[in-house]
Amino acid sequence: MFYTAVGLKEKIMEIYPEINEHNLAMSANFNQEKNAWILELKKGKHRLTTHLEKKDADECMNNIKCVYLGVQVGQFVKNFEEDEEKLAG
Repeated sequence: MFYTAVGLKEKIMEIYPEINEHNLAMSANFNQEKNAWILELKKGKHRLTTHLEKKDADECMNNIKCVYLGVQVGQFVKNFEEDEEKLAG
């Protein structure tokens, strides 16, 4: 299955709307050596770099949620929100 980094990012943001809800910046680059996509989420000083196996990325493009990525995104958002609450409080 062929798709671009832009297409994968759009699909991930569609499946995980919290990325847009929290205005997280996301980049995706394919690493030939690892045969995996390297994803990076950023918001302020917060950064998460993770990899998405090609098989998982293919499933994502077919509207199947990737549990591993969902956990990563959820944890990043939780950490970001907790830090924001500390700054506000």
